[in-house]
Amino acid sequence: MSRPHGRAWERRLQLAAHPLAYPFIAAVARRGPAVRVPGVGIVVSDPELARRVLLDQDGFRKDGPGSSGALWTPVLGPAVLLNMEGEEHRRLRATLAGLFTRTQATELCAAVLGPVLREATDRLAAGAAVDLVALTRTAAGAVIGDLLGVADAAGAEVFESGERIVRMVGLRTRELSPRQVARARQVLAGLVAAAGDAYDRAEAGSMMGRLRAYGLDRTQSLGLAAAFLLTGTETVATTVPRIFALWHDHGLLPELRAAFAQAGPDDTAVCDAAVDEAMRVITPSPAMLRRAAAPARLGSTQVRAGDRVVVATARCDLAAGPFDPAAARGRCPAHDPRRLWFGAGPHYCIGAPLALAEIRQLVRTVVLAGADRIVHRRAARRVLIPTYARLEVAAG
Repeated sequence: MSRPHGRAWERRLQLAAHPLAYPFIAAVARRGPAVRVPGVGIVVSDPELARRVLLDQDGFRKDGPGSSGALWTPVLGPAVLLNMEGEEHRRLRATLAGLFTRTQATELCAAVLGPVLREATDRLAAGAAVDLVALTRTAAGAVIGDLLGVADAAGAEVFESGERIVRMVGLRTRELSPRQVARARQVLAGLVAAAGDAYDRAEAGSMMGRLRAYGLDRTQSLGLAAAFLLTGTETVATTVPRIFALWHDHGLLPELRAAFAQAGPDDTAVCDAAVDEAMRVITPSPAMLRRAAAPARLGSTQVRAGDRVVVATARCDLAAGPFDPAAARGRCPAHDPRRLWFGAGPHYCIGAPLALAEIRQLVRTVVLAGADRIVHRRAARRVLIPTYARLEVAAG
């Protein structure tokens, strides 16, 4: 039987998630690197123009009408990094610089994910199939739950809390309605209350304890905790199944398994190259929003102050071409070593080391456990971030 092509499945995921928006954005990208679209804003599809927008914190802001900050501030509060700009943002970013180091993230994931992954590896060893979508959702929820001090909650429950809120947002959403804001706050209430207890206990080494030690007050710490919940689960949960599927569809799994085993757990260069190339194609955050603070020119398009700027990250990342097995094998330079899919400049994702540590441990464990077949897969429909609804994998 012929192997299904990874590019075809990725297109299927995009169309299942956004049957109208995906072909529309592709058509806009063919018109130019930056195009004014009535009712949407300035759509940027060129990676260098995208970096220019993301690096210019003063000219293109995350606060104000039409920005992502305006979308989330009513739910999370006014000071949670993703809705801040200027000196206040720089100070908080500097304060939190040590929150997610690579070493800390790797150690956290090893401790939290070990029990979650043990059952999956046992099932694979016994010849049973494992749904990588369900496994990854549970794993992502477990990590964030541990960070928030709600480790007693099931990982799937924590993930579902964040997912219920993210479902409220579409590519055209400019702001949440009062009813949506109230519902989002209600969903977050239980988890945030538990995080507040962790803040009050000031446990040494815990994230909430560290936020308190950094001098953040309780309200700001709880807002950040909620922001980490919303941004720290969907990225990992939607990405891991797609990475595995891309590797499978391009015939890379046997080679990667041998390389992972030879390198050992501390040498992650091979895994990182393969993950980076897959994430370039996947782009977990398909779009990033900014508000133009002053007139500017992007390519041949004149931008007016107040314009909404939509960085079509998924299109920007694909400018280098489809998935490249040579880059995944580390046999040629990475097509984007700066990882535009995590953003750029002052708002580069602060949780990137944690997301990468989770992804690395999940894919390495599943591949080393012998998973090399996709038994069944189904695309998720009408979701914000394209992904699989189910991806059952098995060994041998």
